[in-house]
Amino acid sequence: MQQNIIVTDKALFSIGQIVKHRLFDFRGVIVDVDPEFDNTEEWWLSIPEEIRPVKEQPFYHLLAENEDSSYEAYVSQQNLLADTTDEPIYHPEVSTLFGVLEQGKYELKGIAAH
Repeated sequence: MQQNIIVTDKALFSIGQIVKHRLFDFRGVIVDVDPEFDNTEEWWLSIPEEIRPVKEQPFYHLLAENEDSSYEAYVSQQNLLADTTDEPIYHPEVSTLFGVLEQGKYELKGIAAH
């Protein structure tokens, strides 16, 4: 059962940031952000009602991984936490989009650090 979670429409995470899922054992790097839910109704309804997120919040596209596999995930902001392990993400597409990993965030390729 989810604890009291404050939902905001302001994006709390950014592209390149490593995050982990609040309920499930996986982590990933953010590759895109939707300001609010932008997937199919079928996908949303497939989530068990007791853990189904609200649609009016940012949703993140992740290059995700768990102990068994690498995949793409679509996750609501309310179900993400910053990952503080400083461990890289081993998804095979990470090196295509990102360069250096520093302090839990990848630098996008072609974007100079400031």
